[in-house]
Amino acid sequence: MKRQFNGEPRNKMRVLQLIDSLRSGGAERMSINYANALAKRIDASFLCCTRKEGLLKKQLTPEVGYLFLNKKSTLDLEALLKFRKFVKENKIDFIQAHSSSWFLALMVKLSLPKVKLIWHDHYGRDLKQRKAGLLKSASRFFNGIIAVNKDLEQWSIENLSGKEVRYIRNFLPKISDSGEEIELKGGDSFKIICVANFRPQKDHLNLLQAFQQVILKHPGTTLHLIGKEEQSPYFSEVRRFLEDNRLQDKVFFYGEQENISVLLRQANLGVLASASEGLPVALLEYGRAGIPVVCTAVGECAEVIGKNGTLVPPQNPEVFAEAIGVYLENEELLQKHSEHFKYSVQARYSEKVVLPHALKFFTDLNPTKFN
Repeated sequence: MKRQFNGEPRNKMRVLQLIDSLRSGGAERMSINYANALAKRIDASFLCCTRKEGLLKKQLTPEVGYLFLNKKSTLDLEALLKFRKFVKENKIDFIQAHSSSWFLALMVKLSLPKVKLIWHDHYGRDLKQRKAGLLKSASRFFNGIIAVNKDLEQWSIENLSGKEVRYIRNFLPKISDSGEEIELKGGDSFKIICVANFRPQKDHLNLLQAFQQVILKHPGTTLHLIGKEEQSPYFSEVRRFLEDNRLQDKVFFYGEQENISVLLRQANLGVLASASEGLPVALLEYGRAGIPVVCTAVGECAEVIGKNGTLVPPQNPEVFAEAIGVYLENEELLQKHSEHFKYSVQARYSEKVVLPHALKFFTDLNPTKFN
């Protein structure tokens, strides 16, 4: 008897998510989300991590087949052969290659041409500076491209050779409060939270400059930074700014965290100060937690927030500070945006709403087999 999900027959397809790492990040989270969600709806779901395992590995459900390659270089023959063997033995129909993992997927696709290759584009930097390069030639072998926002969809249509390009929103799975519970510091202060790994495009300095202005009028405010910390010039600059401006007792670091939903529910306001974005999963997590948002108007942020939060121009800490101040001074607006944003995220970015679009895309790419 054919297995079912919510009373519906499961699709016969077998899909593998390919990702370079399982450290916290938007593309990494989405690879986990897809693997877990598909496991309930198709014959078999798999995930292969090529280079670095990490905290997110714990979130994979037992139903997902898992492979770690420990790939050492771009042309790691041992890893390539191991991956090819896994794909062949498990009769994979689709490799869904997230971000930079497309190269390894392409190598396998060339030797196993029946396997369909879908490239999932999460690019979050400035598109004006993006060059297609080798990707343009490689895209001739892609069966489909998924873009996480409309600008990326248009970029692929204009710059790549993939025949099928489709914008499919990021989504959140059902909430799971697993792992260690951590309490936000700062006592009963008004808590502002930012979930963003420490990379230049996340522009934490923009946020810190805005926060510095906020506490001049609202000293009972604290800032809480969740995200992967790297020993890099960028992170050193962030630390130096805090020391130079004596903000250490107002700004708190938590590093990578597994149980983000619990932390978010302790906060009063979510922020993102990015100079560029794709479709940040952090925004969806803010909405699900029921906190309002101040966010820079980059990538798909305006589409996600709509009128249920506040958008500000990037790299403008003065305007950013003013927007935060509005919520600090207007409890009614804060509550209104909290409720409306939560409803919007649930209605538009849930697994239940988005995943059928992805499954239809897979089916459209191979209609003879899956219809």
